[in-house]
Amino acid sequence: MTIKEVSEYLKLAEKTAYRLAAEGKIPGFKVGASWRFRKSEIDRWITAQERGEA
Repeated sequence: MTIKEVSEYLKLAEKTAYRLAAEGKIPGFKVGASWRFRKSEIDRWITAQERGEA
């Protein structure tokens, strides 16, 4: 997923998604200068947030 896709999926502003990714608060990785996210990792992160883990 791209930063735009993950921000839409999480209902966040793109700027917020960039900040969370840069701070390591959401699971993602950079390909060159672009952030990429695996949907399965984002879903796992959401589950952990719901459980109060993080």
